[in-house]
Amino acid sequence: MTDFITKNGKVIPLNNGRGGRKGAGVVVAGALALAVGTGVTSTGGLGLTESPSPSGLGPRKAQGQQAECVAVSFGEVREFFVRNRCTSLDRVLFAVTDGAGNTAVISVVWVGLASDGDARRFQSVMNRHGSGDVHPLGSHLLDLAEIEFTGLRYGSERDGRTVTVAEAETATGQVTHDTLDALAEVAAHLPRV
Repeated sequence: MTDFITKNGKVIPLNNGRGGRKGAGVVVAGALALAVGTGVTSTGGLGLTESPSPSGLGPRKAQGQQAECVAVSFGEVREFFVRNRCTSLDRVLFAVTDGAGNTAVISVVWVGLASDGDARRFQSVMNRHGSGDVHPLGSHLLDLAEIEFTGLRYGSERDGRTVTVAEAETATGQVTHDTLDALAEVAAHLPRV
């Protein structure tokens, strides 16, 4: 994969796009590409139970958000949402390419929960491989073939009541496991959309 730098906000390949050093440069390139790459988002609504509206829409919106969290998840993750209140759910999908035909797709999901304790427990469930997941947005939205996210290239981060989960997979060409894993770990630190 080609190493990149940024100059005046533009991503520039090093070594005339012929490749070069592997490792850290690829991670930086992925992180930079995330900032300027193609993306699709799906933003759920925020639960408004703490500031009720006069019309009573706040609790209804919170119930709708909870239903969305349950509907787009499976396995133990879905069971967690059935028992614990999900206050927000935002999903985004990025395509990152090196310009040589190798493309990775990164799914990032931000889940808001009712308490710090719920967020810790949710992250614990998510971090256990095979425990279920929140369905990523479909890669067809980026005009790519459907990608199956395996959870093998994964990163997560918790900030108070919010848990960020990122997964990466190869869309085209060949992207190494280590590169995909690094992309997922970097993406887990992205600010919420």
